[in-house]
Amino acid sequence: MFFIFSKILFFLLSPLTWMGLLLLLILFSNNSKLKRKLKVSIIAISVLFTNPFLYRNAVMLWQTNPVELNKTTVYEAGILLGGFSGYDKYSRGFFNRASDRFIEATNLYHQGIIKKIIITGGNGALTIDQPAESFFVSDQLLKNGIPKEAIVLESNSRNTYENAVFTKKVVDSLQLKGTLVLITSAEHMPRSIKVFKKAGFSIQPYPCDYDIYNERLDLSNTIAPDPSLLEDWKYLFKEIVGTLVYQLTGKA
Repeated sequence: MFFIFSKILFFLLSPLTWMGLLLLLILFSNNSKLKRKLKVSIIAISVLFTNPFLYRNAVMLWQTNPVELNKTTVYEAGILLGGFSGYDKYSRGFFNRASDRFIEATNLYHQGIIKKIIITGGNGALTIDQPAESFFVSDQLLKNGIPKEAIVLESNSRNTYENAVFTKKVVDSLQLKGTLVLITSAEHMPRSIKVFKKAGFSIQPYPCDYDIYNERLDLSNTIAPDPSLLEDWKYLFKEIVGTLVYQLTGKA
């Protein structure tokens, strides 16, 4: 039930969804005064949530700052959170825009900073029957020079909470001790830290996949409206609201 609720909530967190619902109210309302207010609300949402300066600052405040790991410190494993790949209708795997997680995990292994890569990720789809994400990722790690004995799979989790709980069982079964490196997107890291610590981990955060980072300001990233941000906002809202929900339900 919690998994289904989270999917519905994610849909409702998008400014595009808000605009669509307001538009439906306009179409079905007979109150001219209410229609005017709804139209103003749609305009306000479109102006506010397409502003790149506002979005940039909101994300910068939320996401975890970059971390530079000491190359002389070796960790037993890095925990690679899924969510950066998926399957098409033919069950062929593909990387998505968060694939920097994969790149950084392989880098850490080849640099000798982590001894193993624990991939945590099952099928996160609500209705589609597809293979676990960790199966595809495991194959890609092998193709990138990671030996089979250094790859550990957790293929049942569907969300961040299950990532932590199920991975803890795997780690305990392997008797891995000490601090482990947590690898996920910078925007997802604040929630992940809380959830994994709650699950009993000692972790070293290693954020990556920075869509937003410090750069010189110009017209395109301060004033010029960016319609794509109407969809991007929901990912930030998902992390903020998700963290609050996890804390209220004792998961973080």
